[in-house]
Amino acid sequence: MKLALFGNQNSGKTSLFNALTGSNQKVGNWPGVTIDRVEGYIKKYNSTIVDLPGVYSLSPYTSEEEISRRFVLDEKIDLIINIVDATQLERSLYLTTQLLELDVDVVIALNMYDLLQHKGITINVKKLEEELGATIIPISAKTGAGINRLKDRIFKRRYKRNKHKPIYPDDVEDFIQQVANEYKYIQPTGNGKLHKRFGAVKILEEDRDYRILMDEKLKAAHLALEQTYEMDGEQLVASLRYDYIVRVRRKCVHYQKRQETRTDKVDRIFLNKFLAIPIFILIMAIVYFVSISLVGGLTSSLIDAAFNGAEHLTIYIGTRPIVFDQGATGLGPLLANWLYGLNASPWAVHLLTDGVIAGASAVISFVPQLIVLFICLSILETTGYMSRIAFFLDRVFHKIGLSGKSLIPFIVGAGCSVPGVMSTRIIEDENEKKATIALVPFIPCSAKLPIISLVCATFFPTWGFALALLFYLMAIVIIFVAALIIKKTFKQKEHSTFISELPSYKVPSFKYVVRDVGDKTWEFIKRAGTIVVFFSVIVCVLASFTWNFQYIDGVIYQIDDSMLAGIGNAFAWFFYPMLGCQWNWAASVSAIQGLIAKEQVVSSIRVIEASGGASLFNSFTPLTAFAYATFNLFSIPCIATISTMHAELKSVKKVILIMVMELLVAWIIASLIGVWGMML
Repeated sequence: MKLALFGNQNSGKTSLFNALTGSNQKVGNWPGVTIDRVEGYIKKYNSTIVDLPGVYSLSPYTSEEEISRRFVLDEKIDLIINIVDATQLERSLYLTTQLLELDVDVVIALNMYDLLQHKGITINVKKLEEELGATIIPISAKTGAGINRLKDRIFKRRYKRNKHKPIYPDDVEDFIQQVANEYKYIQPTGNGKLHKRFGAVKILEEDRDYRILMDEKLKAAHLALEQTYEMDGEQLVASLRYDYIVRVRRKCVHYQKRQETRTDKVDRIFLNKFLAIPIFILIMAIVYFVSISLVGGLTSSLIDAAFNGAEHLTIYIGTRPIVFDQGATGLGPLLANWLYGLNASPWAVHLLTDGVIAGASAVISFVPQLIVLFICLSILETTGYMSRIAFFLDRVFHKIGLSGKSLIPFIVGAGCSVPGVMSTRIIEDENEKKATIALVPFIPCSAKLPIISLVCATFFPTWGFALALLFYLMAIVIIFVAALIIKKTFKQKEHSTFISELPSYKVPSFKYVVRDVGDKTWEFIKRAGTIVVFFSVIVCVLASFTWNFQYIDGVIYQIDDSMLAGIGNAFAWFFYPMLGCQWNWAASVSAIQGLIAKEQVVSSIRVIEASGGASLFNSFTPLTAFAYATFNLFSIPCIATISTMHAELKSVKKVILIMVMELLVAWIIASLIGVWGMML
């Protein structure tokens, strides 16, 4: 059995998908979380379910609607599950009435039914079933209530068959029936079904894919209807559809006098035009204080010592350092002693301890900070707060040629730039979409957190969270300035309209937060265990031999004679200004590796130090370290992001232009900071 899951954005569609399949698909409170087609398998019933993008209609105005319509018309579907938000029934039924015009049976999952009482709403489900002519099952996708009953009705096929109940006035129904009977007008779809009523309504709407099918006879009848109702076909159908929905709502839904909710009271503060931005900055400051200063200060040194050993340990509780005289041997030194006891060669020991272990531990030591950061962001997302920030900033973004929809890729990009770039698909305006793709990599993603944390721990151990917040505020300023330049350069006048429900504030689902954080953390660890380790070994090899393949023994040959130093020296001129006019090949070669993965910058630094190089930061001042981090955060993104940008833009030239822009922006800002630091 093949099922298709349809619903509005924020209706709980993906939560229902997870409940039915056990899949770990992303759940969120903003549009665009599920952009591509996602399939799940229900093993017990040998059924496949497809989670379509959240849409409000089957008119192909957006890429999500285009994907959904093409799917339902081209593929063979046994049943459509339409998840409807019970608290937003009138809005949700617009899509429902379109789905009921297809030649496919529809079961309606009435979600958030448990919230109706709190909102003073009563729905007569039996009456609603009669009005729509479809089976309706009240559920709560969040708590799981009603899910088993929904499965039972679906897989035992105990649901009403779709009989295309008339919903329009008689003259409009006559036109639809005329077109449906004259089936020559309706072309078979990819799955062999005619979807006669759906096609007839689309002809009445003058839909771009159907209006070509009208002959002179239909055009005359169509014109007569437009003159009768004094509307064009598209307005006519939309207006009459909403009239029907209003009639259904009046018959089936009863409202008690609405009292001010807790959400209303909180929104008066969080969406206040004077307080919204300061509150947002304060919240993010708390997030970075907890993740970087508090958790990072407690765990980074301990994890690094566990891998690489330490003569003494220093941890920070808030801003207060605590020094322990007792050190730790560490996994690397223990393995080195064991291997030397087996008469292993110094080169083999060096490769394992200073290449694999030092490289991987450089990144893994930041995992606790990432976990806490992911938890905080997940809570902000699932409570509904991030949707409100997108709504609030919509007006501000309009002034720089973007819209509130652009904020969604920026928020997603804070986790990883790859899905951030992919989520620009929700933006209809092509110019705005291209601009957003170019700007998303400026947001510091989770892979850049180790760079921020390393600089903070080394130069700003007590106020690292403030520096982390400063980097994110810099990213916002860069995005605003760059977007404004793009708008003026290309003379953008139009932008996408941002329509989004502001969901009620919700207590985050513990199960979802754990799953979401677990997925992101595991993805980060996988990168550390594959890409980072692989290139750490390469760095170790290059740092261990000269161009004549002589081993760097620290006596005859030093690390400055290595192949790695030669590569770094070839590019050191480029980094000279931002490093306070100091020649530093190690910093250069580490920054270049950010193209592979941003985590590799930190890993390379640790491997070079372990291979006999002096600490990279010995010659740095706080300002040059800040400048170096600035370049790495805002320069060209990793190769995975570049590949995704090319897939979205489908133009090598545009991707190269974006890379050049990002490189120049990062170099100019970092160089100005570095030179200024030298002059102080």
